[in-house]
Amino acid sequence: MLTAIAAILVGLVILVWSADRFVFGAAATARHLGMSPLLIGMTIVSLGTSAPEIFVSATASLEGSGTLAIGNALGSNITNIGLVLGITALVSPLPIQSRMMKKEMPILLLVTVIAGLVLQDLSISFTDALIMLGCLAVTMFWLFNENSEEGIGGLDAEEADEIEHTSTGKSILWLVIGLVALMVSAKILVWGAVDIARLFGISELIIGLTIVAIGTSLPELAASVASALKGHHDIAIGNVVGSNIFNLLAVMPIPGLVALTEVESSALYRDYMTMLGMTLLLIGAVYLLHKSGKVGRAPGIIMLVGYFSYLGLLVVQGS
Repeated sequence: MLTAIAAILVGLVILVWSADRFVFGAAATARHLGMSPLLIGMTIVSLGTSAPEIFVSATASLEGSGTLAIGNALGSNITNIGLVLGITALVSPLPIQSRMMKKEMPILLLVTVIAGLVLQDLSISFTDALIMLGCLAVTMFWLFNENSEEGIGGLDAEEADEIEHTSTGKSILWLVIGLVALMVSAKILVWGAVDIARLFGISELIIGLTIVAIGTSLPELAASVASALKGHHDIAIGNVVGSNIFNLLAVMPIPGLVALTEVESSALYRDYMTMLGMTLLLIGAVYLLHKSGKVGRAPGIIMLVGYFSYLGLLVVQGS
């Protein structure tokens, strides 16, 4: 028990530090490669912070715990919107990009609907996995072929100067160090959390939806809050949207690649529907508030209330 608690604390400390270095590396790399912070958030940052989910899901599936992997994917998306975006909006109102309304949000909604169609027969087969991975390939191709002329905005003079004088090699080095540290610290934290949860006899689905999902979403939370504080708003928003897309297209298919995985009905009717509701809440907030140009603290509070209400439902139902 003490070892597990220590793992959670150590993992959290390293997580916060590595997220800061990773965001810096991403912003500096974007500057040197001529890519916008939004594009970096939708690709490098999203893939990097989705790596813990991918690793945990692969490990769980190989060990015959595919339900935990599915709970991880669904729970991470719920956590990303309800907890990560909710807290980030409270820290600093997030600007709404017109590009996101036209492209990123519709893709997120489409991917969420595809995930629901895959889950409707309460199983994930090898064919289902291939379909979702095919959608991932198309999405990645589209993202990497998108051009943007936006610069790095919202930086103060000191930060802009630091990025300007950071070499491409050093930028990439910080990016890699931050990514590796994020993955290792998330694994340590999740191991400790899962070990504690299992001592209390919690089901694998609940572990995946809560302890594992929160643990593997901490990189998104740390990176998003750090980027919001530093003015990298595009990275903060793009990170969450991109991570949710990658969680559904890269994480959820993993159990199907290993073996035909049965899905509990509650995962579809309770957890997927909650994820869909959270996604619609996010999209609705963006479209309704686009004239004001910001997702502010009021929507952030609503997201947090929705998230903790969902956790309360899990506690009440206990399965």
